[in-house]
Amino acid sequence: MSGETDAALARRVAETAGELLLVLQLSGLFEGKALGKAGDRTANAFIMEALRHARPDDAILSEEEKDGAERLAASRVWIVDPLDGTREYGEGRSDWAVHVALAIDGVPVAGAVALPGVPMTLCTGTCPQAPEAAETLRMLVSRTRPAAEAVSVADALGAELVPMGSAGAKAMAVVRGEADIYLHTGGQYEWDSCAPVAVAVAAGLHVSRVDGSPMAYNAADPYLPDLLICRPELAERILGLTQV
Repeated sequence: MSGETDAALARRVAETAGELLLVLQLSGLFEGKALGKAGDRTANAFIMEALRHARPDDAILSEEEKDGAERLAASRVWIVDPLDGTREYGEGRSDWAVHVALAIDGVPVAGAVALPGVPMTLCTGTCPQAPEAAETLRMLVSRTRPAAEAVSVADALGAELVPMGSAGAKAMAVVRGEADIYLHTGGQYEWDSCAPVAVAVAAGLHVSRVDGSPMAYNAADPYLPDLLICRPELAERILGLTQV
């Protein structure tokens, strides 16, 4: 392995992939779904090559690669989403992200979420502590299909709904203090949440499944259906509502 820390590598790879995606977006060669498809392929090819070069002994789980059982025997597994929010990216919006994370024995220990459209990258190695919750709570939901459970919890809390695109953009909005709660029950995969979870934990936020159990990665089935990221002081109250 190179002398670069895992967190620094995650940041550099995520940021570079984001830069490539911006160049592609601004090229005018593609638009809409075709742009999203080209972005997925371009970012994935770069990330896979970069990680294989820098960490040749580690396994990789990517949304855009065929999964293999060999990663299950690996302690160190990079879990990546080359373009989280393909729809938003193809529409020229800013709420999309690049996720690069390392899980060791199933625990996300290093990660970076690049938000090229902002632009900003949040990383476990240099992540500031998230600010305190606002007086009026703000809950992030999907801008196209808000989950009924999240809407119900928001109503019980008197929280304002904040529609947003990708999972990474939502999670980082809580880290950045732009929202207080990200509650997702609509179905996700490990690559959707691994990097955001690593960064959120580093920022001192509460992170768990909606039943309060910890997030675990590198499972045989990468489906992880739900997620809660919020200020620690809100967790007990929210979990009480999700487990009714």
